[in-house]
Amino acid sequence: MITKTYLCIGLIAVFLIATGCAGPNRMEMDYGTSYKLAKFNQTLNPEAEKNLEPVVGFDSGAAGAVVEKYRKDFEKEPPRPVYVLGLGSMGR
Repeated sequence: MITKTYLCIGLIAVFLIATGCAGPNRMEMDYGTSYKLAKFNQTLNPEAEKNLEPVVGFDSGAAGAVVEKYRKDFEKEPPRPVYVLGLGSMGR
């Protein structure tokens, strides 16, 4: 009886050691691939970081107005959420 117990404990230990030291599985190797692919597909111009020329075509007045509107949006208090509890229909 004791030898069977030691045999079971030994087999469990060998199994745990073998699976614990296993290399990365397929899911771990592909982890983050979909995120990287989506990010790459949404990039309009991958070479844009190499262009060091200043941006032209957007005047300072329009840019200032956009920044001011953006800042004023944070001054307003956000609307309170409205919760509706539907309890079902009565009748019909």
